Amino acid sequence: MPYSAPLYDRAPSAPPVPSGLPLVIALTGFTDAGGAVTRLVEYFRNDLEPHAVVAFDNDTLLDYRARRPLITFVEDHLSDYRPPRLELSLAHDSLGSPFLLLAGYEPDFLWEAFAESVLELSAGLQVSSVTWVHAIPLPVPHTRPIGTTVSGTRSDLAEAHSVWRPHTQVPSTVGHLLEYRFAEAGAKVAGFALLVPHYLADTEYPAATLAALDSLTVATGLVFSGEVLREENRDFLTKVTEQVTASDELTRMLQGLEERYDSYMAGSTQATPIIHTGDLPSADELAAELERFLASGPSDDDRRGPLG
Repeated sequence: MPYSAPLYDRAPSAPPVPSGLPLVIALTGFTDAGGAVTRLVEYFRNDLEPHAVVAFDNDTLLDYRARRPLITFVEDHLSDYRPPRLELSLAHDSLGSPFLLLAGYEPDFLWEAFAESVLELSAGLQVSSVTWVHAIPLPVPHTRPIGTTVSGTRSDLAEAHSVWRPHTQVPSTVGHLLEYRFAEAGAKVAGFALLVPHYLADTEYPAATLAALDSLTVATGLVFSGEVLREENRDFLTKVTEQVTASDELTRMLQGLEERYDSYMAGSTQATPIIHTGDLPSADELAAELERFLASGPSDDDRRGPLG
């Protein structure tokens, strides 16, 4: 039986929303290599200050015991309880252009009902396009631009920007389901999977969030400054370089990745896969390389960099 209770409430001070805006979706969930989407949501909320239009119901969609909210303990009392937020908001880019933003946690429950609600809201607001991003780890070098795999109904974006086009089955996210349902409805929808270097996937990698912003710009024409992220990324890459140059093993690994990446891309005349079976080291091989390096490195946490 379809779920019929409302999954959201209209925000008390919801602003009027013009029709025909692009919808951007950023949901944290199954995998978030480099913390790309987590940091993207922070950027949107802190830098763009979006105004909530509707707020989805945590008690219906969230598994609190799997993702426990944080509460602050101050000496002898509790304060500042902040549960997760999943909201559809009106935001403006760095040039003041408006767009709709669906951002927050990936629902734990009622995916189909959630997707139906999002499609209904989008239809009522007559959204012009739908774009979402997520990030996955792959054995690619951080010294090259972050590539993307593009899916959806926008063949122009896929032709121009999909550097890897797998034919496989993967565990889905609610983002995949939303894309699938929007495509069924005939919407203009695109999903960008960011291909993040595997050895940086467990760090907060600013370049991954910058790549997410660039992907959104390509798909929507929206403009995002991201100056703080760019400065953080310069500092981050300096630390990575220091760690790589300090290890012959990591230097050889990176050189191998770069040579195979460049060789493969040089043989391509269009957007094509940057890896294939046997061409680059596997994720397990990369992990083993890094584990050996870290096991032999400094034990002082203050001396550990982005790879530690």
